[in-house]
Amino acid sequence: MALLAASDLERWIVLLPAVVVGAGLVAGILILLGRAFAVTVRESGHPRLIVAGIVGLLGVILLLTYLGVELPRE
Repeated sequence: MALLAASDLERWIVLLPAVVVGAGLVAGILILLGRAFAVTVRESGHPRLIVAGIVGLLGVILLLTYLGVELPRE
């Protein structure tokens, strides 16, 4: 049992740098896309309409998820 635990610990120690770098890449891409979206909304002619549409879409998704509606699968 101790060998199994040591093996898991060693695996995590070896994989930790890859996990940190991967998380940093994902965070960097999300920040970049978020800033680009913010600039696009600010420069559009109707930023309130865009934000209202996104909030409405999220509301519909949450409502349909709560009601248990599923998309048909082929």
